[in-house]
Amino acid sequence: MRSALGVSPDAWSQALDVLGEHDAAIVIAAILQRGDEIKSAGGYLRVLTEKARAGEFSLGPVLMALLRGKAAKAARDRKRAG
Repeated sequence: MRSALGVSPDAWSQALDVLGEHDAAIVIAAILQRGDEIKSAGGYLRVLTEKARAGEFSLGPVLMALLRGKAAKAARDRKRAG
Protein backbone atom coordinates (compact mmCIF):
# COMPACT_ATOMS: atom_id res chain seq x y z
CA MET A 1 0.00 0.00 0.00
CA ARG A 2 2.85 2.33 0.90
CA SER A 3 4.37 2.19 -2.56
CA ALA A 4 0.99 2.69 -4.26
CA LEU A 5 0.66 5.96 -2.33
CA GLY A 6 4.08 7.12 -3.45
CA VAL A 7 5.70 6.81 -0.03
CA SER A 8 9.39 6.02 -0.44
CA PRO A 9 11.04 3.17 1.47
CA ASP A 10 13.13 5.78 3.32
CA ALA A 11 10.08 7.79 4.43
CA TRP A 12 8.37 4.60 5.60
CA SER A 13 11.49 3.40 7.43
CA GLN A 14 11.79 6.71 9.27
CA ALA A 15 8.09 6.63 10.16
CA LEU A 16 8.48 3.11 11.55
CA ASP A 17 11.51 4.14 13.61
CA VAL A 18 9.82 7.22 15.07
CA LEU A 19 6.12 6.34 15.19
CA GLY A 20 6.29 2.58 15.54
CA GLU A 21 4.53 0.08 13.30
CA HIS A 22 1.04 0.58 14.78
CA ASP A 23 0.94 4.38 14.58
CA ALA A 24 2.66 4.47 11.19
CA ALA A 25 0.02 2.09 9.82
CA ILE A 26 -2.75 4.31 11.20
CA VAL A 27 -1.19 7.34 9.54
CA ILE A 28 -1.08 5.45 6.23
CA ALA A 29 -4.77 4.56 6.66
CA ALA A 30 -5.52 8.24 7.30
CA ILE A 31 -3.61 9.23 4.18
CA LEU A 32 -5.65 6.70 2.20
CA GLN A 33 -8.90 8.11 3.57
CA ARG A 34 -7.91 11.68 2.81
CA GLY A 35 -6.26 10.93 -0.52
CA ASP A 36 -8.03 13.75 -2.36
CA GLU A 37 -6.88 16.30 0.21
CA ILE A 38 -3.23 15.22 0.46
CA LYS A 39 -1.10 16.09 -2.57
CA SER A 40 2.04 14.22 -1.50
CA ALA A 41 1.53 11.20 0.74
CA GLY A 42 5.27 10.77 1.22
CA GLY A 43 5.75 14.42 2.09
CA TYR A 44 2.83 14.35 4.51
CA LEU A 45 4.23 11.24 6.21
CA ARG A 46 7.66 12.88 6.50
CA VAL A 47 6.14 16.01 8.07
CA LEU A 48 4.22 13.95 10.62
CA THR A 49 7.33 11.87 11.33
CA GLU A 50 9.38 15.00 11.99
CA LYS A 51 6.64 16.38 14.24
CA ALA A 52 6.66 13.10 16.17
CA ARG A 53 10.44 13.22 16.46
CA ALA A 54 10.11 16.73 17.96
CA GLY A 55 7.37 15.58 20.34
CA GLU A 56 4.76 17.66 18.51
CA PHE A 57 2.61 14.86 17.09
CA SER A 58 -0.37 13.09 18.56
CA LEU A 59 -2.39 10.44 16.82
CA GLY A 60 -5.59 11.77 18.41
CA PRO A 61 -6.18 14.59 15.90
CA VAL A 62 -5.49 12.22 13.00
CA LEU A 63 -8.11 9.81 14.31
CA MET A 64 -10.59 12.62 14.94
CA ALA A 65 -10.14 13.87 11.37
CA LEU A 66 -10.91 10.36 10.12
CA LEU A 67 -14.06 10.21 12.23
CA ARG A 68 -15.20 13.65 11.06
CA GLY A 69 -14.67 12.60 7.46
CA LYS A 70 -16.64 9.41 8.00
CA ALA A 71 -19.48 11.31 9.69
CA ALA A 72 -19.59 13.89 6.89
CA LYS A 73 -19.77 11.14 4.27
CA ALA A 74 -22.59 9.42 6.14
CA ALA A 75 -24.50 12.71 6.33
CA ARG A 76 -24.05 13.27 2.58
CA ASP A 77 -25.23 9.73 1.86
CA ARG A 78 -28.33 10.20 4.04
CA LYS A 79 -29.10 13.49 2.32
CA ARG A 80 -28.83 11.89 -1.13
CA ALA A 81 -31.07 9.01 -0.07
CA GLY A 82 -33.72 11.52 0.99
